[in-house]
Amino acid sequence: MKHGHFFTFEGIDGCGKSTQLIRVAKALKAEGMNCLVTREPGGAVISEKIREILISPENAGMCSETELLLYLAARAQHVRTIIKPAVDDGKIVLCDRFEQATFAYQGHGRGLDLGLLRSVNNFATGGLSPDITFIFDIPVELSIARLAESGKGKDRIESESPQFFENVRKGYLEAAAANPEKIKLLDGSKELDKLTEEILGTIFNTFVNVIL
Repeated sequence: MKHGHFFTFEGIDGCGKSTQLIRVAKALKAEGMNCLVTREPGGAVISEKIREILISPENAGMCSETELLLYLAARAQHVRTIIKPAVDDGKIVLCDRFEQATFAYQGHGRGLDLGLLRSVNNFATGGLSPDITFIFDIPVELSIARLAESGKGKDRIESESPQFFENVRKGYLEAAAANPEKIKLLDGSKELDKLTEEILGTIFNTFVNVIL
């Protein structure tokens, strides 16, 4: 049985990652590929319940350590009950956020030690890592404008300061620069069709067997 693939979509809020994930999934399914679309925090029943705690504005007093452990608890359940079984079954898994969000948000945003984060993340994932991570980069000012245009209320994370998101964005940029083979940096302000074509091109050119 053919082994599947795991691709993750990352970036600060309003970067367009969720839109592109849906577009890419639709294109892959049109080619007859078996795709699973999921998200973090969430994706599994237990993980979705943890998500509610994490994003609720009512929990504004949550300390950074609690936040980290809740994210990783949700990820551990997600990986073992949803992501790994799907990959082992030959599916293409597309996930809205994964480990790079932890390094960017809890590491660069909250100031937690990156070495520690990598270690506990590895424990949570059992060593599972994406084949490719796509990071959609936009200026923080554009992120704020897009969130305002959406008209929806801000969740606990979205309510953080602009400086927090500058730090998170810096974390994403540093990650992409450090590992360009597995982390692809994309311009999130590009026209939608061009971005989708770029992502699909990367997937097909890197993993030819996914279209066989």
